[in-house]
Amino acid sequence: MPTLSRQHIGAALLIGLALFAIAGPLVAARAPFEQNLYGILQGPSLAEPLGTDHLGRSMVARLASASRLSLGLALLSVVTAAVPGTLLGLLAAWRGGWTARAVGAVADTVLALPGLLLVLLLGAFAPGAFWPLYVGLSLVLWVEYFRITRATASVVLASDHVEAARMLGFGSFYVLRHHVLPELLPMLGTLASFGAGAAVLALAAMGFVGLGAQPPSAELGLMMTELLPYAAEAPWVIASPIVLLTLATLALVLLHGASLRRHSV
Repeated sequence: MPTLSRQHIGAALLIGLALFAIAGPLVAARAPFEQNLYGILQGPSLAEPLGTDHLGRSMVARLASASRLSLGLALLSVVTAAVPGTLLGLLAAWRGGWTARAVGAVADTVLALPGLLLVLLLGAFAPGAFWPLYVGLSLVLWVEYFRITRATASVVLASDHVEAARMLGFGSFYVLRHHVLPELLPMLGTLASFGAGAAVLALAAMGFVGLGAQPPSAELGLMMTELLPYAAEAPWVIASPIVLLTLATLALVLLHGASLRRHSV
């Protein structure tokens, strides 16, 4: 399949998930937390296109709420990790010396802990709160942006065409805009899509083990844990969050693979 087609498929999946997250409450008959104990584990119908869970709550409404949470937190984590990581990488490559060594030591300290373990440790301090998850994901993700930016910018800044640009009197902003950023942007896009996918999976994993969102919040991993005992009785209910998580990860992987192949070519 051509690279462009893969990227289009990934973008279409992401747009579809975003539209579902926004329009889901309009389709659902009830709010995501509203229970109906007389209508538990109902199959898909016109009133409830994805049925109801073990407490009679609308699966459409809960999945839409979970999509907003997962995609929103992943996007926020990626943005707040990419900005400082990229800026620190550029600073380390530009200044070198003790500046590069100091920032590199901080990055190495963060890398000494496994990423998911760091997120779990922060999440354990405040179960059910979202700020530890956000902080933990950002702390894990910024290191990759820093390392890629520092390595790429160091090579570009030491190249002959950058030296020629400086000898001709072009300033730092010109060098950054015309020489460094064109080399960085494809790789940063790849890291962003990969990091967003990792954030979605990490959030679901923490919800699954009980250290992420807490009931009655709607979150994909938490929904899987709650609905797992009813898998034999109502398999479509447990399948819904699994399919949604798979589609979100697949969309980001397709974007990641397309960016990587285009850059490697």
